[in-house]
Amino acid sequence: MTRFEKPETRDWQYWDMAREAGTGALTDAGVPYTAVEQVAVGHCFQASTAGQRAAYELGLTGVPVYNVNNNCATGATALMLARQFVEGGASDCVLALGFEKMARGALGGGADGTGGGGGAGGAGGGGFATSPVARHYAVMAARHGFERTPPTAQIFGNAAREHMEKYGTTEAQLAAVGAKNHRHSANNPYAQFQDAYTVDEILAARTVHSPLTKLQCSPTSDGAAAAVVVSERFVERHGLGERAVEIVAQAMTTDTEESFASGSCIDVVGQPMSRAAARQVYDGAGLGIEDVDVVELHDCFSVNELLTYEALGMCEPGESGELVESGATTYGGRWVVNPSGGLISKGHPLGATGIAQVAELTWQLRGEARARQVAHARVGLAHNIGLGGAAVVTLLRRA
Repeated sequence: MTRFEKPETRDWQYWDMAREAGTGALTDAGVPYTAVEQVAVGHCFQASTAGQRAAYELGLTGVPVYNVNNNCATGATALMLARQFVEGGASDCVLALGFEKMARGALGGGADGTGGGGGAGGAGGGGFATSPVARHYAVMAARHGFERTPPTAQIFGNAAREHMEKYGTTEAQLAAVGAKNHRHSANNPYAQFQDAYTVDEILAARTVHSPLTKLQCSPTSDGAAAAVVVSERFVERHGLGERAVEIVAQAMTTDTEESFASGSCIDVVGQPMSRAAARQVYDGAGLGIEDVDVVELHDCFSVNELLTYEALGMCEPGESGELVESGATTYGGRWVVNPSGGLISKGHPLGATGIAQVAELTWQLRGEARARQVAHARVGLAHNIGLGGAAVVTLLRRA
């Protein structure tokens, strides 16, 4: 992966960052681009065939290139397509590539980030009627109304309010997620931010949508990530066993009636999808959360990390605030969650995020994560979610 950076920090185009990430992945794997049979490319904010423009930086071999957009779950969706191509026997070597070149400022509520006129600080109003996530925001508006704050922060902030009301979760527990992930990112040279903050400093930061402060919200970012996905016979044929990390199981789920029936923002932002995807992965792998050592999960906002603890089975519903406060999800605890710094501090270029999670886990499982290495990590879990909606859970194991 490239370093994730604040938009406009570096004078580069999306194909430049894709070339950097793609070349890095191929070099790491010891695989030339000429061996790649198909390419799945994730991006949300570039034009239709931007995947081709990016892949052409790696070579002009004429292979199929698929453009993928699944909101914030785009990267993991591209990875899942690559896995399916290999697992189904269509190809032995596929490249999953994700990138994003974003604009500064908060995301809106639409699939294109605009929310139909409800961008950063905008109320959005009737523009959401034509948005793919209109049904999701309608659930929020029916219960909480609609305020003049960034829509994505608003819907997750309202999920946090509901969690606090229902379970007694505190603002300090929400802030503990941000403090943990910012602390972790201090050891990650790929992270957009590398400053550590205390819980008090997190709480004192500017409020985006109460109870969420700026340091509990993922930023807009530029960046790219890539993964080479190959069959077992390709590994054996090319002697790649020492580098290989196995995708043990993977699942994608989308919204069901459960997402909307309760009228709760906790459900509409994806906790039921995440829970269902995790269940499918555990069943498919014959492993459970108790077998996992390291987790990279979708902390687009601090509350979503707490919701995901519960969805993954790391604790009972309502106990996630206590879990993070106890130290169970950092170094020395039961799991290390988001050793990269997560989306909150590593950054969140939408098309790259899901693949970058797997890059981090691959380095962790190989013992190559240096100062942020999780001791004796053998099994890793990635969780990538997109509003609108899709949840992808991937279980990895050192082969």
